[in-house]
Amino acid sequence: MKVLLAEDDSMLGASMERGLRMAGFAVEWVHDGLQAQVALQGQAYDLLLLDIGLPGQDGLQLLHWLRAEHLPVPVLVVSARDAVGDRVAGLNLGADDYLSKPFDLDELIARMHAVARRVSGRAPSEMQLGRLVMRPLRREALLDNQLVNLSTREYDLLLALMERPGNVLSREQLETQLYGWQDEVSSNAVEVHVHHLRRKLGSAWIKNVRGVGYKLVEAQ
Repeated sequence: MKVLLAEDDSMLGASMERGLRMAGFAVEWVHDGLQAQVALQGQAYDLLLLDIGLPGQDGLQLLHWLRAEHLPVPVLVVSARDAVGDRVAGLNLGADDYLSKPFDLDELIARMHAVARRVSGRAPSEMQLGRLVMRPLRREALLDNQLVNLSTREYDLLLALMERPGNVLSREQLETQLYGWQDEVSSNAVEVHVHHLRRKLGSAWIKNVRGVGYKLVEAQ
């Protein structure tokens, strides 16, 4: 699970980042609301851990912007503000859960998994572009009603493109979809996966925009 941690407390943030990495999460840590907004505009995350009392732009402002932009990332608010009004405000603005500080790391991880399970239940059961169909909950891809045998990386790359058909995704954006921050990624990893996908689907489905990235288009 790829997590964006927005926390301005250096000691707590470092502790959370270390503990979550040890638990197997890929974590990017930002220290203020503006950095978080930039990160969310540029990359896809499986979960946002959001402190409310952030400098630059506070967590509630960021949450309001996030939902106004219809970005689907689930949000777990982690805040020292534990008044009922604060919790209600966060949830009403679109947070998926609210955890008050101080907290136990095991509880945080359990809440993160619970949010992920709920969100997966809201995922579309089927996505279609012409003759190509993807079923995210089953992790299936079908071309002309025939199952396509894809590796984990190939499936994740195709899903990233299918979520934004016709839009160009850079190599860096695709790498963040496929790999955690701790993974070592070869310089041509995305190109290799694209080559394999083209071989299995047909070269017309994935277009290369020179110097920019790749996009999924309907092959005739």
